[in-house]
Amino acid sequence: MVKSINGLSPDIVVITGDLTENGFSAEYDGAKQFIDRIECKNKVLVPGNHDSKNAGYLHFEDLFEDRFSTHKLENVTVVGADSSQPDLNEGHVGRENYGWIREAFSGDDFKVFALHHHLVPIPFAGRENPVLVDAGDVLNLLNGCKVNLVLCGHCHIPWVWNLNNMLVVNAGTICSSKTRGKTTQSYNLIEAEKGRNENGKWEAGKIESENWKVRVSRIFSEGNRELVAETVV
Repeated sequence: MVKSINGLSPDIVVITGDLTENGFSAEYDGAKQFIDRIECKNKVLVPGNHDSKNAGYLHFEDLFEDRFSTHKLENVTVVGADSSQPDLNEGHVGRENYGWIREAFSGDDFKVFALHHHLVPIPFAGRENPVLVDAGDVLNLLNGCKVNLVLCGHCHIPWVWNLNNMLVVNAGTICSSKTRGKTTQSYNLIEAEKGRNENGKWEAGKIESENWKVRVSRIFSEGNRELVAETVV
């Protein structure tokens, strides 16, 4: 999978948590070695609920710095937020973080929000509740900020929702054997291109436009690719 990712030469790599099973130091060391093999210089990481077990969030901060972060690359802003709670499976972002998130998204960039837990339910999750405790408030916040793309992890179920012209993309897993149902190991490739529709035809490179064409593809361990969503946001 690392070779596959490096072969794409991505501008940004976003990892939405559960780097470890129990948050132990040795697990974090192995995860850091794995992630360092990804050659992309722009990496955004947020911890998952497993990473915050046994005070593992302290190791996360030592190795990857902030659990809450803002990254800007040309005309893209990526905000990463820690939705985990120590030794709990439930997630929340927290009202105390809404202000700086709103400020981080104050510009006109392509806006990406990354967290571990889900904003909305997805199929095949069973009776587990992977959705944020404050999901409604966070959705309202992101909608008001005109966020284009939300990236989640948690249940190892790849899925895409389009809500109010905001794509919510859930990741599967690239290395865990804990896959559900008929899902297999995979990661998401997301391509965003600025432009506009002219007479029903997409014209790329229109910098003054507010529109972005977004393609979401799923890359599998065998190397094959499946386009799962394509839309203008």
